[in-house]
Amino acid sequence: MPTVPPAPKADRRTTVDVTALLERGRTLATPVLRAAVDRLAPPMDTVAAYHFGWIDAQGNPADGDGGKAVRPALAVLSAEVTGAAPEVGVPGAVAVELVHNFSLLHDDLMDGDEQRRHRDTVWKVHGPAQAILVGDALFALANEVLLELGTVEAGRATRRLTKASRSLIDGQAQDISYEHRDRVSVEECLEMEGNKTGALLASASSIGAVLGGADERTADTLEKYGYHLGLAFQAVDDLLGIWGDPDATGKQTWSDLRQRKKSLPVVAALAAGGPASERLGEILAADAKASDFANFSEEEFAARAALIEEAGGREWTADEARRQHTIAIEALDAVDMPDRVREMFTALADFVVVRKR
Repeated sequence: MPTVPPAPKADRRTTVDVTALLERGRTLATPVLRAAVDRLAPPMDTVAAYHFGWIDAQGNPADGDGGKAVRPALAVLSAEVTGAAPEVGVPGAVAVELVHNFSLLHDDLMDGDEQRRHRDTVWKVHGPAQAILVGDALFALANEVLLELGTVEAGRATRRLTKASRSLIDGQAQDISYEHRDRVSVEECLEMEGNKTGALLASASSIGAVLGGADERTADTLEKYGYHLGLAFQAVDDLLGIWGDPDATGKQTWSDLRQRKKSLPVVAALAAGGPASERLGEILAADAKASDFANFSEEEFAARAALIEEAGGREWTADEARRQHTIAIEALDAVDMPDRVREMFTALADFVVVRKR
C-alpha cells in the first residue's frame, strides 16, 4: 500500500484526533447539504441522494461511503482562524462539497469510471443524462447556498469559489487532453493537478475564514496552504490510482493505467530517461494505438506498473507529495491563529499524505 509519511518534525507533534475532526465537518455540513439537495426537482433529488450514498439504487435508505470529508473539515476549521465558531463555515463547507461532487459526477462520465466509493457510478445506474443534469444542479446550488446569506462576506466567498471552480474545470479539460498526447511534461502535469485538485482544496481551506470576516491577505495565505495540500493529495491519489488496493479505493486494479492517464508517476517515469523509461514510452505509444487495449490482462497492466516503478516514477511522486506537504505546512506560519487551530490544520495535512484511499 503506497502510504507516504511526511518527514517527521519534533516541533509539530500533535494530539489532534483527525477522525473526530473529519467527523465534525461531516456532522455540521451534512444536514445543510441534505436540505440543499432536497430542493432539486425529481428525479434529480433521488439521483443526487444515490450519489452521496444516502440511498441505494432501488431508493432504499443506505449508509454509503460519503468520502473522506476533508473539504468540509477544512472549511469549518478555517472559520476558527478568525475566532468565529466552526458553524460559521458550514455554508462554505456545503458549497465546496456541492462543487466537488458536481465535478465527480461529470468526471466519472467523461472518464468512463464505473465504480466510485465501492458502488456503481451515477451514469452507470441512472444514465449519462442524469449525471450531467445533477452535476449542473449541484454547481448551481453551491452558489445559491452562499449567496442566500446576503452578506458582504458571502459575496467574497462566492467570488473565490467561482474562480476555484473555473480552475477545476480547466484542470479536467487539461487531464482529458493529456490522455491523447504521447508525452506530457512534469510541469504540465503539476499545473493540471493544481487546477483540478489544488484550487478547490484552496477554496475549502479559506472559505470559512472569509465568511468569518478574514482579510484578503489571510484568505490568500490559507488558500496557499490548501493549494499545496491539494497537490500533495493528488500525488498520493496518483500513487493509489496505480498501486492502490481496490478494496480500499473502491476502484479497479491499475485504474489510472486502464484509462491511459498521464498521472505524476507515469509522467515522471517517462521524463527520467534510462532503459525502463524508454521501454515504457514505447509500450505506452503502442497502447495508444491498440484496438484491444480494454481487454488487456492483469499481467500486462502489472508489467507497465513495474516499469513505472523501475524508472523511478513511484519514488519521485512520493517525494513530491512530501515536498508539497511541507510547503503547505510552512504557509501556515504567515497566519496568526490559535495554536490549537494550527495543530488541526497540520493534522489534516498529515492525514492527506498518509491516507490509504
